[in-house]
Amino acid sequence: MKRSRINAIMAEADQMIRSHGFALPPWAYWSPDQFKARASDARAVIDARCGWDITDYGAGRYDQMGLFLFTLRNGRLADLRRGGGMCYAEKLLISKQDQLSPMHTHVIKAEDIINRGGATLVVELYGSDPDGAFDETVGGVVRCDGITRAFAPGDKLRLAPGESVTLMPGDWHAFWGEGGDVLIGEVSTVNDDETDNIFREPIGRFAQIEEDVAPTHLLVSDYRDWLAI
Repeated sequence: MKRSRINAIMAEADQMIRSHGFALPPWAYWSPDQFKARASDARAVIDARCGWDITDYGAGRYDQMGLFLFTLRNGRLADLRRGGGMCYAEKLLISKQDQLSPMHTHVIKAEDIINRGGATLVVELYGSDPDGAFDETVGGVVRCDGITRAFAPGDKLRLAPGESVTLMPGDWHAFWGEGGDVLIGEVSTVNDDETDNIFREPIGRFAQIEEDVAPTHLLVSDYRDWLAI
């Protein structure tokens, strides 16, 4: 993806987030130079990989297959393993109309996916085989706003604003906006985007960046190179 496109997506996303009554934290608007100057103060943000995240899954077709994410807070895997401390994470996502977030599951993370506003969020569901792999013949059970709901393989949940689904490890899912763009909330156990996204197809999690202009704000995938961490 071109950096100029990423900058434009950031600006559009910020406008949509604000239009639904949400606001991002102050450090979201730091320039790369400000982030470098305050890297020590922001060590917890950097280590937890909080911040801007825009992906086309390495396919180069963002409008057809992609996702905007902003990680607001993220706990520590060490706390999760010992069963106490900061064991949770929170994100805001934007799924554009007919923009696919492809079929995947998680090994560790359980998550609530919440339609925070906009159009309808469609979530396509499949279950796992005994080894946790995708199985097109298997359904399962999820909870929608706490209410148990069985699903057959390939069922599509349609979540209106305010509605949610809880997905457990092994619940295979893909999602997209229907009828317009959707602002999504995600509340989960500790998030590890480096290793805990298991895709049905062999695709990448992060975009490859073409530096045609300077970044407005850093992506989480920029931290390692730009902040020398």
